[in-house]
Amino acid sequence: MPEHHSLFDLTMNIHSSRRQFLASSTTAILGLFAIPRLRAGSPEEKLRVLCIGVVGTIGETDRHSIASHPAVEITGLCDVDSNYLAKASAEHPKAFTCRDYREAFDKHANEFDAVVVSVPDHSHAPILLTAMAHDKHVYGQKPLVHELAELVMVERALQAKPKLVTLLGNQRMANPSRRTALEILRQNRLGKIVALHAWTSSGSPGDSYFNTEKILRPNPSIPANLDWNLWLGPCAQMPYHDALVPVKWRSWWEFGSGGLGDWGCHLLDILFLAYPELKTPYSVKAECAAPADKNFHVSPCKATMLYQVNSDRFVGNTVSLCYCHPAMKPKPEEMRLAEAPEDGTVTVIVGEKGTMLVGPEGDSNIWRDGKMEQAAKVEGMPKLPRFNHWHSWVDKCLGKPVELLTPFSQATRITEATIIGVKATRYPGQELLWDKSKLSFTNHKEATETLVRRNYRDGFAPPRVG
Repeated sequence: MPEHHSLFDLTMNIHSSRRQFLASSTTAILGLFAIPRLRAGSPEEKLRVLCIGVVGTIGETDRHSIASHPAVEITGLCDVDSNYLAKASAEHPKAFTCRDYREAFDKHANEFDAVVVSVPDHSHAPILLTAMAHDKHVYGQKPLVHELAELVMVERALQAKPKLVTLLGNQRMANPSRRTALEILRQNRLGKIVALHAWTSSGSPGDSYFNTEKILRPNPSIPANLDWNLWLGPCAQMPYHDALVPVKWRSWWEFGSGGLGDWGCHLLDILFLAYPELKTPYSVKAECAAPADKNFHVSPCKATMLYQVNSDRFVGNTVSLCYCHPAMKPKPEEMRLAEAPEDGTVTVIVGEKGTMLVGPEGDSNIWRDGKMEQAAKVEGMPKLPRFNHWHSWVDKCLGKPVELLTPFSQATRITEATIIGVKATRYPGQELLWDKSKLSFTNHKEATETLVRRNYRDGFAPPRVG
């Protein structure tokens, strides 16, 4: 994908005429005449932001972090929960409010330049693609999308809208220690790579974000503050469950991506940023005690993806990426370690010259011949400052020459690895051969029919962009 360029300098008259034209145009026409409003380098320019999902589990953090930028104006608030909407509106009294994101684009598209998408996984793609169709810069929460087919939709939109600034919500990459670990990998300080591993305790019993007990508790009394129809969005109608909303949707097959999906973009990002050779897996195999059922993800589980690399930075022409819960992590000898590392949440890179363990905040150690070295003390590493993850997106939208970690062009690869293994838990023990270009598991027709795409409910399908 091409890099994001500086934004065009437009007069307000051109801006006004263009907005009037776009308001009466179809999505296809929007794609042909996409010209951002902002003027690069204009000191008086404000980035007008619409926040969709304004409180929830991450929406409030996203909103506050972006609003703290001095050049940001929160001009719109959208949430299916009226209580959340009222709370956010009290903090941004001049912003328009609505409960249906489609209304925001239909009635207020000329009032914002950029969109923050902080909603449950199942609604990510419909909303962020609607934003891109309307020429809006997008900050999207992880995992970027819920369905494998949606990855291709986003990539097509990026090709059609190269000037839009996008960023995935993997804020931990702002930590200097995590970026130091990334630099070690980019400089091949571990030698040729043998294997890649990661595990997370997310979704383990007792995790308050998850319905680990797999409780089915339909409740005919929908809370008055919740628009249940809008919350379901692209998913088929079903009864309201109080063990689903507001936070435990991550355990549910139709709405979340399980514990691995919840943390994948925070653990696997460093691998895909360091190794652009990791394009798309050609094989995935899940292991778990029982298949995921129609309602819930399964835990613990393990997914092994195989990538063709054909690069002298790797030992062979293929490399394995194993992502799992701690109970299924590899044996120490498989990672060239003398003893088992902690369960918790870890990324492990096994190289011929050493094995590096990277914590979620970036604290990293390298093991060579049974001796441990702190990654922060590796000779020749640059001193890296901390930066504000959210503000970097704003600055890029305003035309400033900043590097983003991670734009959607990188996030699609990270998200693919995050969710494909989760999907494969429907068919544990079976190697599924994946061809992304065909959106098909070439050796498993049933897996293709059940794991790749969603049947979107009328009115909530993502628009085609490009």
